Amino acid sequence: MLVRLACIAVTHAFTALRLIPMNDHDKDVEILALRHQLAVLQRRLGNQRPGFQAADRAFLASLLAPLPRAALRRLRLIVSPDPSCAGTATS
Repeated sequence: MLVRLACIAVTHAFTALRLIPMNDHDKDVEILALRHQLAVLQRRLGNQRPGFQAADRAFLASLLAPLPRAALRRLRLIVSPDPSCAGTATS
């Protein structure tokens, strides 16, 4: 899991570097395109839950941790923490 998490972190670090030369309009267009793709995915999945690995969940949790709860509620996420697993560690 740690290797997968490190790989995800490095990949996203390089993705973040790609954002530096982009202007705000380009970033806004990309965000809208990604939100639309997310809406299509949610429509196709219906009530099914996507299969995320633990490393994917850990990276997403660390990325979203600084956001206030009000901001998190406004986001359209296809994965969310499972309340029954709160406070438990997985290996």
